[in-house]
Amino acid sequence: MEDMGEPEKPVKSITYMDVPLYKAAAEGKIEEFDNRQDLNLDSLMTPNYDNVLHVNLANSERTASAWSFKSRSRRSNRSDFVKKILGKCPSLLIQPNRKGQTPLHIAARYGRSTTVELFIESHADGDIENLGMDELQAVREMLRLKDEESNTALHVAARYGHVEVVQALLKHEDSDFPYSVNKNHETPLYLAAKGGYGRSVTKLLDKWKSTVHEGPYGRTALHAAVMSGDVEITKIILEKGDLTKKTDENGHTPLHYAAHLGHDSIVEELLKKDVSAAYLGDKKWEMTPLLMAARQGNGRTVRKILFYCPACCEKVDQRGWNLLHFLAFRNRPFELVLRFFTTGDAELEYGSVKNLMDWKNASGITPQQVYDAYQGDASCKSKNDRRKMEQIVELVKDIVVNEEVAEKAVDPVPSPIVIGDDLTLEKARDTQLVVAALVATVTFAAAITVPGGFKGEKGLDQGTHFLIHNAAFQTFIVTDALAFGLSVHVLIIHYGMWRLFWLCSRDEISIKMALASRFLVFAMYAMLIAFCTANYAVLKPSHGLAITSCFLGLGSFFFYLLKYFVIDSLSFMSSFKVS
Repeated sequence: MEDMGEPEKPVKSITYMDVPLYKAAAEGKIEEFDNRQDLNLDSLMTPNYDNVLHVNLANSERTASAWSFKSRSRRSNRSDFVKKILGKCPSLLIQPNRKGQTPLHIAARYGRSTTVELFIESHADGDIENLGMDELQAVREMLRLKDEESNTALHVAARYGHVEVVQALLKHEDSDFPYSVNKNHETPLYLAAKGGYGRSVTKLLDKWKSTVHEGPYGRTALHAAVMSGDVEITKIILEKGDLTKKTDENGHTPLHYAAHLGHDSIVEELLKKDVSAAYLGDKKWEMTPLLMAARQGNGRTVRKILFYCPACCEKVDQRGWNLLHFLAFRNRPFELVLRFFTTGDAELEYGSVKNLMDWKNASGITPQQVYDAYQGDASCKSKNDRRKMEQIVELVKDIVVNEEVAEKAVDPVPSPIVIGDDLTLEKARDTQLVVAALVATVTFAAAITVPGGFKGEKGLDQGTHFLIHNAAFQTFIVTDALAFGLSVHVLIIHYGMWRLFWLCSRDEISIKMALASRFLVFAMYAMLIAFCTANYAVLKPSHGLAITSCFLGLGSFFFYLLKYFVIDSLSFMSSFKVS
């Protein structure tokens, strides 16, 4: 049997609106319709099966301006227009368009509470405050009409947060009538909570006392509130019922959602309600909210959870990974991570965290080994170390790639260079060769075309450079030579390594590549200093321009040092501060 709540799509022949009629409908001008006595409003539609009321309500948003007198006049005209059109053809009120939307759906979409009440009054055909059972039943049937997505007008109003419309629609609804779900399994309460519309949530919960109304994927309204990031809505729902341990189809509680999304204030409210939710693991990996926060790199959230539930740091996932395993691959200075958990004020000392340092998972991997793997540590001395590094990378990929919680993917983790991978080594070698060749070429050219000029000496063919006694020029010569020498040395290393590639061990190759990489970094720094000092030597007569040139050249270098040694550390420290 077909669902009586879903209107059938019109199949009868229609008469398309001409331009004057469409404009009159859009602008709410009833005169055009009064002058056309031959019109059959029941069949007058657009190709989308929108009738006159659909067109009027959909265009009223475009033509109105919130504060102008003209706007208020248009709203008054719209109400008169709707009344007169319904007087001519009452059946338009429940006539759906091609998407199954009645004019009531459109009024709810644009927040037209006055029009919604007018529709209800018109359909009741009587005193709206003292409806008989028949009239009341007719009104409720209209309110429960669904579009092709199974949305009622209440779903639409809740989705867009139009609280006045929500209130008008609830006024005549039965409090015992169960929440209906649309095709996405969303109730009006779920939609209002996910959208962050607290007033609508309050009105809905005042009408229907129970909060146990599930959304898509087994989520509850509390899951939706957490996804919106609205702490006030979370509080409202928590006051009506305890849903903190309700899980979605993946075993994720609202606390899992809040930890993954980094909503610290919501984490606090959920833990105040029921701290035991911090011990629950999900279905796939048995990950607790604490582990999810660490996996995502949400340091402040980690501290917040430990503040309310210190013992939950002892929980591990199904592979035996603990809190520090997850923090280790987020590219944080590991010693700094440990310092925040093992030292500091007594209130925030987590003694159990100290014991996690030496914790080995099922494969014998410690947090320190995870950290070393993601620092691209090239000091591996054995094949076993290389195999373990590769294993760690694969384990991290398992819990990061294609994983999401609360419709937000896990932040990607850059893959480190895996020692022992011939293809990776070859690519790294090619990159170093190209950079080294460029630095050598540039510095060689700079050396033979030094800035300034030469002065002749009696009896000699060669000349002496004008700036030979200038300190900046001397610095340029030294740093340029240093950059050239280091880059050439990198080329020599790779040439020798390439000739003996099949004779060298993997460890020897990796050590040589690490050495060449350091030489290259120093060569580039030397080239940068050479550029700035050469500019300064030549532009010294224009002191301001010389200083500006040096500042612009070296500014990026000093900013990098500042960011690496100061800003990143301070940012990391603040991310673990409990507010």
